[in-house]
Amino acid sequence: MTRSDDKERNVFPENVIRVGAGFVAKERPHVVEMLSALGPHLARWDPRDVAVDVSLHDRGGKEQRVTVHTTLPGLPALVASDASPDITHALSECKRELIRQIEDQKSVHEPMHNRRLRRRKSRRPAAAVVPSSNDPAAGPG
Repeated sequence: MTRSDDKERNVFPENVIRVGAGFVAKERPHVVEMLSALGPHLARWDPRDVAVDVSLHDRGGKEQRVTVHTTLPGLPALVASDASPDITHALSECKRELIRQIEDQKSVHEPMHNRRLRRRKSRRPAAAVVPSSNDPAAGPG
C-alpha cells in the first residue's frame, strides 16, 4: 500500500466525522480513530453527503452516554448510543451498532429483483430440452 492510498483511506472519516458536545478538542483524533472502521461501510456514498455526529452527554456522571447520529442519502437517520463509564468502550459499541444498522439498511434497500436473480442463477438447474411437436425426430406424438 502506498502512502497516497493510506491518505485516501484516512481522509474519508476525517471529513465526515464531527465531534460535538461533551468532547474536548484534544479527544478528536481518538474519536476519529475509534470510528474509522465506519469508512468502508460508508464508502458507497459521496463523503460530502454523509454526516456522522458524535456527542457525549453527562460526562463523568452515572448516566454518561455516547451518541453517534449518522445521516446518509436515501436512508433514514441512524442513531447508536451506549452508556458506559469508559468512553472508548462506548465508542466501540456505537461503531458496531452503526455498522449493523448500515448493513441492514443496505439489504433492505437493495432492489428485490436483483436478489432474486442472484438466487436463481446459483440454484436453478439446467433447463430440460422439451422436443417440439414440429420436430420430425420427435416421432409421433
